This record gives sequence, structure tokens and C-alpha cells, in this order.
Amino acid sequence: MIGTTLEDIRDHIGRLASGDGEYRLVCARYGDRPVPAAGLRFPDRSTARVAARATEQYRAALRRYDPELPRYDVIVCQLYDESARTTVEEPKRSDPASVFVSDDERESELDDESERGDGDERDGGDDREWALTEPVVNGSAKRNERRRRLVEFCHRIAAVVFESLSASGKRRVEEAVMDRYFALAERVGDPDDLCLRLLEGMAAELADRLSPDEQASILADAAGRLDAPTPAAAEPVTATLDELRGCGIVDDFDRREPPDFDGDGRRTTDIRLTGYALSPRCGSLPVLPIVVDLLGRASKRRPTGTRVEPTDDGWRVRIAFDDESGSDDESSEEHRSDDENRSDDENRRRVDPDGLVVAPIRSAGSSASSES
Repeated sequence: MIGTTLEDIRDHIGRLASGDGEYRLVCARYGDRPVPAAGLRFPDRSTARVAARATEQYRAALRRYDPELPRYDVIVCQLYDESARTTVEEPKRSDPASVFVSDDERESELDDESERGDGDERDGGDDREWALTEPVVNGSAKRNERRRRLVEFCHRIAAVVFESLSASGKRRVEEAVMDRYFALAERVGDPDDLCLRLLEGMAAELADRLSPDEQASILADAAGRLDAPTPAAAEPVTATLDELRGCGIVDDFDRREPPDFDGDGRRTTDIRLTGYALSPRCGSLPVLPIVVDLLGRASKRRPTGTRVEPTDDGWRVRIAFDDESGSDDESSEEHRSDDENRSDDENRRRVDPDGLVVAPIRSAGSSASSES
């Protein structure tokens, strides 16, 4: 299946990378980083060119899942020495080449078409320390950044889930997702809307065809395939919500602090979402992108389930976590004591994952009444 191809190519690109390399891949038009080479550095230009070709193969394979996948030009860029820079005259609009590197470098790039591929991921990182070797058009990128980030985010989540399904041998689920997607593609013309419908369809198939434990395993494996978050994004829930807002999955959010415990003794966090881009289905709300991104960031307390209820302007989402944080507060001690008094079957039922891909929708106010 295609997922195996994606996994093999990702591994190949990873083996080409070097932690202290001076070269990386970016989109010439927008400055985005191409999946799956985002965040990777390469030791020399020739190796980066090989990685660019592999990236193009990865994107071509992924495009078989999604024919509307955006096409971007990928180039190699090199780290330059910030301390060696001198003050230069601001370039004129009519002379775009003056803002880039030497003619020799630029000709080297243009002579090798293998350096051009498809890229789709932005990584803020240390962009000021890198010199592009081909022109970058900034005006339209500014205006369309949020839409591009939405498509990038959706395809990034979909790609790692496809890889995980294939690696775990869930080919029937993989094929079911594709069948659903192709049916949607015949009815949905807008690429941005189509990528959202892909996530909705993927969540529905995972929920319908996999047990809760299988869902948890697939999502954990998929999250492990995401690029590591930046060190600055230390608090997982807020970092995930910021990412969702930045790419347009949600318009806004707020959190309830401090964390609470649900009726099963699990530590929980409540968030309120407005303008959530995914639509409910059969009494459940797709939360697949939220959970996968959060799993990719959470090193200790990992999400074990979600519940949602409607609000006047969006959704109230309660996320439950396994409590591996080592908290010493009285509430934690009380709930650990409760765990010891439960039978093994009761504890097993209590920790079963629930609502990891789609969250059951409860009537407004039901959670409040059940907790009083």
C-alpha cells in the first residue's frame, strides 16, 4: 500500500539528514518546509538534492490519496554566517535577484531540476539565518498563509495516520478511508474544504472499524511520526490549541484552570472552542487532529479520551489524561486510593481509551450536573 511507500521514503530522508548540516529544503515560493524533510538538515548540497528528489517521491505518493494536494517548488538553501553580514542597500522592486545569493549559486540551483519538488510545511525556527537560493514571492504568501497552513496541517496529520495504518497492517481501514475520500472528492470542489472532509472521513472510519485500544495504538504511533515540537512549545495543550488556531482549525479557544478530575478519577482539562472547522457526525465530533497533535507534544500526561458538549458559540471539550505527572496534591492521593479499592476489571474499564478519534456529544449542562 501507499503508506508503506511513505514510511520507507521518510526513513530514507531521515538517514540522509545530519544534525549539524548546513543545508535544508524550503519552498521557493512561500518559504515553507516540505514534508517529510521539515526540520531536517543535510551535510552538503548533493545530499540535499537527493533528499529533494525523495521528498518529491513522497509527495507524489501522498497525492495518490489526495489529488488536490498543493504543489510547491522546493529548493536547497544554505546556512550563512550572520556575523559576516554587512549593511547593504535595500533592493529595488525591479531587481529581485539582488536580495539573494551569488549568480554562481543561483545558476547552480537552476541547472539542477532535481532540486525542485513539492513542499508543504512551515517551520518558523531560524529562518533569518538561512539564505534562499531562488526568489521568494512574499506578497501572496502573507495573504494566504492561514489557508496554506490549514492544508499543510490536515495533510500532515493524514499522512502520519496513513503511515501508521499501513505499518500496522490495517489495510482494510486504509482502503475504506480512501473510498470515502474519493466519494467526497467528487462532491467537494474547494481544496481547503476537501482536506477537512478527509480528516472527518478518516476519523469516522477509525471509529467504526477499530476497537478503542486499536485506535489508541494507531494514534500513538502516528503521533510519533510527527516532527518533534520546538522546545519553546513546552505546555502541550496550549501549544496544540495555538497550532489549531494558527492554521484555522479553530477560530479561538480558552482553557479552564486548574485541571480537574472526572467521575472515573482521571485528570482532565476543559477547553472551549469557537469556530471549529470539523463537523459532527452521528452524535459525535471528530477530534482526531486535536488528539494526534497533542499526543505528539505530550511526553508525560497523554490524552486517554475526550467528551464534548455544545455551547452557544462552539464546543466545550473535556480531555482526560493518564496521570503520570507524579502530582502530590491531595486530590491525586485520594484518587490513587480509589484505584486501589477498585477491582482489576473496574480499573481496566476505567483506563480504556474513549473518544480519541470522535468524541461523544453530550447535551449541554450534562457534565455539570453529573459532577455536582
